[in-house]
Amino acid sequence: MGSHPANLALRFILELTALFALGWWGWSLTDGWLRFVLVVVFPLGAAAIWGTFAVPDDPSRSGEAPVTVPGRVRLLIEFVVFGAGVVGFVAVGQITPAIGFLMVIIVHYALSIDRMGWLLER
Repeated sequence: MGSHPANLALRFILELTALFALGWWGWSLTDGWLRFVLVVVFPLGAAAIWGTFAVPDDPSRSGEAPVTVPGRVRLLIEFVVFGAGVVGFVAVGQITPAIGFLMVIIVHYALSIDRMGWLLER
């Protein structure tokens, strides 16, 4: 189920939402020119980490791993990026979207239990 196209689409939407929340959080941290830097650096940093560290032959990704990591590390990266998105929503005072986002993340991982098991074995 974790590699089902509908669940992969959901994960992609979750990734984009986390990046959006991180950008919003970066924007809210300061005034002036630094906010323009943070609105780019926060999501870009998360996206770089997300795309760089992978488990070889992960069926829910391209199968390529620019930097190979154990499955537990990959799972931790996913939890941190999605968790940072939740924190980003909370930091800008958007509690309802934060709760909704967290609930959808939980549903996604409940549907991805087979992938989580696969990652934990690697």
